[in-house]
Amino acid sequence: MSYGVEETVTEHRALRLRLATTAHFDSLVAAFETTVPALSDEEALTQLASDWAAFVRGLEWESPSGFVRTATWRPSDLLQHAGSRSRSVVWTIVHHAIAARLHRIEPATIRDTHLRIQAHTTARPGTVLTLDVPSAQLRSFGTNKITQGGAELDRALGDLLEDIGLPRPSALRR
Repeated sequence: MSYGVEETVTEHRALRLRLATTAHFDSLVAAFETTVPALSDEEALTQLASDWAAFVRGLEWESPSGFVRTATWRPSDLLQHAGSRSRSVVWTIVHHAIAARLHRIEPATIRDTHLRIQAHTTARPGTVLTLDVPSAQLRSFGTNKITQGGAELDRALGDLLEDIGLPRPSALRR
């Protein structure tokens, strides 16, 4: 079977933010994972009980920045066997309230509202955090409400970084 397809290509600019911190890797990972609680889709559906507003309020009670971790991956556990000495963790986080609002406007935004953040060690002391600035991708949809949602995600992400003890990066300023 074959399906018809209408193809659209949209070029968009990504902004990658790299924060080289003096934070010890284990301390930064612990702070992040304490501040951003894990919540799988299955757990979210169990908690939801058909009252979306109460669900979102509950998330904001648990996580003041509004973000939850939907996935945690520790690639260094595997890659150490290939000779890598760097420790690394990658988190996928989502702010359900903002993601839901943007999804109602344009379902394709869900790909850009689930944010990936990586923490890794280098030869120098400290930890490097790497992430993409959400508003840069979301701006490419060309819709003001989606662009505003991207700016809200930037602010919430800046709040989260402050919550774990890092200064707000200039790219995420209010």
